[in-house]
Amino acid sequence: MLDRLVDAYAPLIGWTGLGIVSVKFLPTSFPYWLGRGLYWIGVPIEIFALARQTTFDERAQLAPEITIGSLLLGLGLGWLSLQIWQKLQPEPAAPPALKGSLLLSSMLGNTGFVGLAIVPFFVSEADLSWAVLYSVTQNVFGTYGLGVLVSSYYGRQGTATNRWWTQFRDLLRVPSLWGFALGSLTRSWQLPEVVEISLHGSIWVVIPGAFILMGIRLSQIQGWQSLKLALLPAIVKTIVMPTIVGIAITMMGMRGDPRLGLVLMSGMPCAFAGLILAEEYNLNGNLVASSIIVSTLIFLAMIPIWISVY
Repeated sequence: MLDRLVDAYAPLIGWTGLGIVSVKFLPTSFPYWLGRGLYWIGVPIEIFALARQTTFDERAQLAPEITIGSLLLGLGLGWLSLQIWQKLQPEPAAPPALKGSLLLSSMLGNTGFVGLAIVPFFVSEADLSWAVLYSVTQNVFGTYGLGVLVSSYYGRQGTATNRWWTQFRDLLRVPSLWGFALGSLTRSWQLPEVVEISLHGSIWVVIPGAFILMGIRLSQIQGWQSLKLALLPAIVKTIVMPTIVGIAITMMGMRGDPRLGLVLMSGMPCAFAGLILAEEYNLNGNLVASSIIVSTLIFLAMIPIWISVY
């Protein structure tokens, strides 16, 4: 198992390290444009390809409902932890950008970049569709649905543009939702081989870009405060959520690889997509980056526990 984890996390360490090292040689605007490029081009192409290429098991149709439930659970737990944290602070209320970042980190897991790289090592190919559906549902409903609404609301709080129709407009403009819709509608279309190969290989551009962006943001973290606060969403995301999801689906009668796959997916570290949303909506990128690194370390320690329990 250790060898498999090393293979899966080698790209994470390498590309993130490159981002940390190269930040001194890059223009200050580079992370902003990298984040926008991933948001508007890279991630939508990847989701388009995923929607076209995945064959879904009929038994796994329950996975989207479980995913939506876990997303709402993460949002609720994040909001609760934020209220408790604010009660314990002598300082004034947290700024909207920090609130939005904490909620995003508590709710969204890295089901695409890390989840679909890790879960296949521990789940049979026949049951892998549960994990794929979880990832797709989180991207469509969570990251670029509910996540955009949260980001838009807190990113615009205190401005004249913070209205419900503004959040709805931002939701309709999300490129990844259009990518998923177009991918689903064109599954029966035979595209030129060069296009299919390019779509399949898009992940090798998107993942390094996301890791580099994380490395840049990690290098910009100042002080212990961001890392200390990051413990809240990291614990919610990698310990509390998978524990509750595991108990719930066990009570529903689920066993074996489907259960393990869903528990692992629900406990993935905080999503790199949170960094992309933070860049797009001017949230607290330091907190998101800190949450990613803290939750990743916790997740590595939790994998053997979830495997032994489920």
